[in-house]
Amino acid sequence: MTDAATGVSTRTPRSTRAEADAQAASSAGAAGVTVRELSEVDELAGVCALFQSIWQPEPGSRPVTTELLRAMTAAGNYVSGAFDGDELLGACFGFFGKPSHRSLHSHIAGIAPAGLGRGIGFALKLHQRAWALRQEIDTISWTFDPLVCRNAHFNLAKLAARPARYLPDFYGPMHDGINGTGETDRLVVVWDLAAAPVRVACAGEQAPVDADALRARGAVPVLSPGADGRPVPGHGDASTVLVAVPPDIETLRRGDPTLGQTWRLALRDILHGLMAEGATVTGFDRSGWYVLERKHSS
Repeated sequence: MTDAATGVSTRTPRSTRAEADAQAASSAGAAGVTVRELSEVDELAGVCALFQSIWQPEPGSRPVTTELLRAMTAAGNYVSGAFDGDELLGACFGFFGKPSHRSLHSHIAGIAPAGLGRGIGFALKLHQRAWALRQEIDTISWTFDPLVCRNAHFNLAKLAARPARYLPDFYGPMHDGINGTGETDRLVVVWDLAAAPVRVACAGEQAPVDADALRARGAVPVLSPGADGRPVPGHGDASTVLVAVPPDIETLRRGDPTLGQTWRLALRDILHGLMAEGATVTGFDRSGWYVLERKHSS
């Protein structure tokens, strides 16, 4: 494939695709599952049932339907499942973005409680990446709740995806067992599938972010947890700033929805505000800190 404007080949190198296939197979083996594409009605019904059990939406609502997945796969889009024997432990669904962008949007992925802690989520994403590279897709995007510490670490550190936009109340009220009844702010991340940091991350290598070390070098916290668990805004014009999230917002929301909403609004004000000003999220410390680099006028 050649770019008509530049005459430069845009096809992903065969070696990169082979590497992605090998990494996907290795991650599935390490997780003790088989990951494969799904398209038959009974398989897709199983995916819907899995998502229903994970999200536990209010009556009359479903994360996805069998009919939707059937139509999407018939049109060439992506649905996969991770199996331990015959048991479906995880699934992922994505659809194509604008054709000129050569992109896939990964809409939903979930792991059954019995599959947590095994690396199944990593295996699903690496399978999705390998599949996308075979379709000549350059990037995969998805959204996640920026308050969820473990998801931020998985997306930004484990996968080396990079945040692009902060979207306040993106879905509106969802009323399910994961999102509760509050607003649904989301962070959009973009996964540059052939980029060097992504290739390194998919090989299982990470460069951990150390917020304490960054503070020692002059980084300034601009949102921190107080002694009472409430968010405390900070101030400073340092080039590197740190933005905290609670260690377990899902448990916090169930026990104290008001405090959960306080964190939502504080993070929206600080993180959204910084990104709107041009600051770039460069990493995430798994203890609960976003790292951002500000742009300063010369």
